[in-house]
Amino acid sequence: MCGIIGYIGNEPVVPLLLEALSRLEYRGYDSSGIATIQEAELVRFRKAGKVRDLEAVLQNVTSHATVGIGHTRWATHGAPTEENAHPHFDCHGNIALIHNGIIENYLPLREELVADGHEFRSETDTEVLAHLVEHYFTGDLLAAVTAAVRRAEGAFAVAVLCSKTPDCIVSARRGSPLVIGQSRGASFVASDIPALLGKAESVIFLADDELAELTRDAIRIVDFDGVEVTRPPHRVRTDQVSIQKDGYRHFMLKEIHEQDRSVGETVREKIAFGPSRLSILQEPVAPFEHIYLISCGTAFHASLVAEYMWERYLDVPIQSIIASEFRMRSPHLSEKSLVIAVSQSGETIDTLMALRRAKSAGAQVIALVNNEQSTIDREADASVYTRAGIEIGVAATKTFTAQIAALGLLGLQLGRARLSQAEIEVEFERLALLPGRINEGLQREEEIHVIAEKLHHSTDVLFLARGELFPIALEGALKLKEISYIHAEGYPAGEMKHGPIALIDEQTPVVFLLSRGIAFEKVLSNMEEVKARNGQIIAVTDAPADSAVARMADFVIPVPDVEGISRPILFTIPLQLLAYHTAVWRGTDVDQPRNLAKTVTVE
Repeated sequence: MCGIIGYIGNEPVVPLLLEALSRLEYRGYDSSGIATIQEAELVRFRKAGKVRDLEAVLQNVTSHATVGIGHTRWATHGAPTEENAHPHFDCHGNIALIHNGIIENYLPLREELVADGHEFRSETDTEVLAHLVEHYFTGDLLAAVTAAVRRAEGAFAVAVLCSKTPDCIVSARRGSPLVIGQSRGASFVASDIPALLGKAESVIFLADDELAELTRDAIRIVDFDGVEVTRPPHRVRTDQVSIQKDGYRHFMLKEIHEQDRSVGETVREKIAFGPSRLSILQEPVAPFEHIYLISCGTAFHASLVAEYMWERYLDVPIQSIIASEFRMRSPHLSEKSLVIAVSQSGETIDTLMALRRAKSAGAQVIALVNNEQSTIDREADASVYTRAGIEIGVAATKTFTAQIAALGLLGLQLGRARLSQAEIEVEFERLALLPGRINEGLQREEEIHVIAEKLHHSTDVLFLARGELFPIALEGALKLKEISYIHAEGYPAGEMKHGPIALIDEQTPVVFLLSRGIAFEKVLSNMEEVKARNGQIIAVTDAPADSAVARMADFVIPVPDVEGISRPILFTIPLQLLAYHTAVWRGTDVDQPRNLAKTVTVE
């Protein structure tokens, strides 16, 4: 949540900041702003709305500044107004500060600062930090920021600029991600790597309770106690094609169409040594007596799919728990627990906090993430990576199917004692064909576009399925409500008579996911019940074209008939396209749906 960018170097900073903010807009798009140092003074521009609105303000502005910070906001404290937009200043306009996170003790700090004579101009918690830095500043910006953040409670990532020390930027983090970048004669700070592509040659990921002092030629890292920290840099490996639409109307559609590649690369890496060996975890897993999968949002649905799949070949209890609830409950954790933390970003705050709770109880933790060197990756005992590349669309698509593929293979490795080599090789053969089958599903986009036109006037939609397709129904409903703003709910089809059937009439479309391998006749009976109540039926199925499904459904979307890890992935593709085209028909902002941010790094 919220995008942070800072630069100190020799290039004009304003266009660089604006380009980076555009790349980071998936992290927050309520308002944006920049601050630069020009002729020994701070100059600030802010605007409510999208980054393009800020760009319009700056269109005729001439600036020769080569140091600055920028921010795109996802509102927490205070409405998305210009006054609440970052950067925030101190009383005298000498200090500018941008912030991602929540300062939990901002009210007592604000009262203290007001009593000391400080004047506040916004409703945000962030402004407290700007005034705290001012309070402690005596000429050393690093020392002042250190003193300020040591008093802050909660999660935060900050970047600070001061007109009195124009040759440095100071940043700090606790709980919210920050990456430091370097190139020849320039240093960067950002909340995410996309902002640095094509600019930084190497990056360093700040750890919790660390600060970085950036100058044009050097980076100095210290902890909150002032002790210097040495950390090796990492090369920036992702190319800029990942952050371009490449001719597609939206990033989301581009990323849907990239799934043959992202799933294929995720799978190929893990069976690179042939069918006789799974190369997922480099070290053996210690004996375990139960498994928890912890995750949030779309990653939780991938975890639920894994729970269904793993139960077939693991003889221990398996439970998927939403990470925020894992922290509220009393799970039975011990050194015999295996915890799988699933997160696209590797920075999801609830998943990170749940991971830490598990580790404190002695549990063994495996991370499944898309971002190497993310906090969850670093803190886990071992990691499995999805190879989806950067995902810009706020609604997860290619990362979800890559998670299912990676989790499926991880389950094979964990459960191989109960699997024959022949069974594993059959699964590998299916996975080798999966990219082609995904592409086959994508070829049905035009007919799904037509179905979406019929759907887009709806106010409520139900998604029903059984077995491992039930989590896919949940994900289909989530995608539809995220980007089209239509109320949608996923249910096990067997639960329809226990409540949801009361909603069904001629105005309520019902999306059924039917596989011949999962309670097919029972789900057909549920379809009959919906038909008897004049419900509109959209069937996603691997049944033949001449089956009873075609007789009952108003619309049929066929998928390939295949078992194993491939099946839930192939049923996902049409639901993503259905949500996308429904949103397009409704004219919503597909890539930046209201009130949502890509990565949730605050509680």
